[in-house]
Order: sequence, then structure tokens, then C-alpha cells
Amino acid sequence: MPDGFGRKYSADAPARLLSEACKRIFLLFFFAVSSMVFLPRPADCVEITPFYTYNQSPLIQIHGLPAIDNAALVPVGRLGTLLSVDAANNFSVDSNASESVTLDGETYRFTLAGRYGIANGFEVGVDIPYVVHSGGFMDGFIQDYHHFFGFPNGGRESVPNGRLLYQYSSSYNDGVSLSDSTSGLGDIRLTGAMQLYRQDGETPRAVALRASLKLPTGNSHRLLGSGSTDFSLWLDASEDYKLPCLGHLTGFGAIGGMVMGDGDVLERQQRTAAGFASLGFGWSPIDWFALKLQANAHTPIYQDSSLREVNESSIQLVSGGTFAFTKNTSLDLGISEDVIVETSPDVVFTLTLRTMF
Repeated sequence: MPDGFGRKYSADAPARLLSEACKRIFLLFFFAVSSMVFLPRPADCVEITPFYTYNQSPLIQIHGLPAIDNAALVPVGRLGTLLSVDAANNFSVDSNASESVTLDGETYRFTLAGRYGIANGFEVGVDIPYVVHSGGFMDGFIQDYHHFFGFPNGGRESVPNGRLLYQYSSSYNDGVSLSDSTSGLGDIRLTGAMQLYRQDGETPRAVALRASLKLPTGNSHRLLGSGSTDFSLWLDASEDYKLPCLGHLTGFGAIGGMVMGDGDVLERQQRTAAGFASLGFGWSPIDWFALKLQANAHTPIYQDSSLREVNESSIQLVSGGTFAFTKNTSLDLGISEDVIVETSPDVVFTLTLRTMF
């Protein structure tokens, strides 16, 4: 069927199968993690780092906004790896005299990333994402959750569960339309970092300058990429505090900017630059576990629109925790919600497994 750019492609049957597989893997993974919580653990002091996630709106995640990284770089000759999964449920419908938008569906983003310490104070890396758009399986659960706590459903009950419809139209461009499940390689990112300051010991502190170059490797006509080359530059900082008899507390933050090339998605409305920031903290009351809270924000990616789904700054609040399985392996579990409603998905479940070699 035709997409929003006038091209035709057939429904991606493998994507529908992958969506079902995602459901089973997601449930099994949560069951396995829940079981591991009650197992005895070695006394490994958990490292508190930012959640590796950002705005997963189908119109935003295709661009070069970075997931905020650790302010302390990987040591020389060591390889830090992570496997991150973001499962986002979207539902937003809005319109005015010249525009209309419907974002109804689920997007799963699987990211395999590596960071290697090439020299003292220098690090290089790569992020390889795989993106799935489908009708998903979380609609019923979210509606039941809203009903239980008395929250409004925002019109969810008026459309079928499991529907995929990412659509935007305006008088400025050809718009976007995606209604068939699809999956594929996203936009690969090359990363680099320089350690500006680091103090180890009982109260570690670190500041790093990080950069990311996003390449147009994903299919922009299926919202797997933006079709542009984007460059991001930002500062990461963190500081750890020892709490007498109460573990330790870590504060972290980041601020930076992104420059975007000419993309294929809403090309006449895409901005050329955007700013972003993050602020959070984590508290580790015991050696192998930490609670974390983090806010991610960015300025608008598009312009010439009065719809907040398209042209509005966004803030997402991510809460959850980190489990340390060994000295070099940990797992993040988090839930992200839209602080400024309709500018990011209703809810995103994020899981990140980290291992150092």
C-alpha cells in the first residue's frame, strides 16, 4: 500500500512475527528478572549511570538525539557493551484547520552498543539499532491501568486495540503515513568521547565531552530512520556522595545540542538544530541495587505546526533501578512517561543490560 511519500511497499510479514516474538521475550525477560531479584548476590557495589533512553516518539526517535551516557569513560583497553530495549506505546490524536496527526501503535527499539577505551581519557564506540513498528500488545493493559486509577484514556477505547497508524498531514508537505507493521535496521551512530575531568576514590567525580554522528542507514519511508546525517555534541557530568549507613548517592546530568542535515521525514518542517538536556540521581542503599530517577528534555525537532506532537519541547521522566549481577554486569529497568503530554509516548519500558570486558 502507498506510504506517506507516494511509494508503495507490501506489509512486512516478518515484522508481525517479530512483534509476537517481542511480546513473548518481553514477558519472559520480566519473569526472569523478577526471579533474579530474590536470588543471593555477591557484594558488588553497583555503578549508578543514566538510563540509556531518549524520546521514542515515532517522529522523534529517527533523529540524532543521544541517549545520555556515563560521565566516566571506559578504561584503556577495555570494551563496554550494552543491549538496550525500548518498548514504547503511543496514542495521540489531534487536528486543526490545516493539520492532523494520529500516533497509535507500538515501537520497539533494540540497540546493541559498544564503547572502547583507545587511550587514556579517550573512547570510541558505535550504536547499532533495530526498529520495529507494530500494533503491539500493551493497549489492553494500559487501558485497564487507567481505569483502575481513574485516569482518562484519551479516546483509546474508541479505536481497536493493536492498531498501527502513524499518520501526519499538513499543507506544508506530503506528510507521513504508516499503517503496516515494519521492521529493519535503524540509523547507526558513531560515538566518541574525551575525559575532561575525573576523580576516583570515595567520592568519584567525572566530566566528559561526548559526540555522536548519526548516519542515514535506516529506511526513512518506513520511519526506521530520518534520511539525514545528524551530529550531536554534549557534556556529561556526575558526582558520587557517600552516605553514612545509607549507601551512596550519585547525581548526574548532561547538556548539549544537535545539528541535523536535510532529512526525508517532514523535510519542509524539520529544524536544522535542537538542544537537549538531562538531569537525574540514583541512590544505592545496598551494594547490588540502586533506585534512579531521571528527566530527559529537548527542544522541538519540527516547526510550522501548532500541534504539540510535532512542534513542542518535550520532557520525559524515567524511573526505575539498577541491579548489579557481578562486578562487570548490571541491568537497568525503567519506565518513562510524558511529563509534557503528547510530546512523547504515553509509556516506554526500557531495559539495558551492560557488560564490561
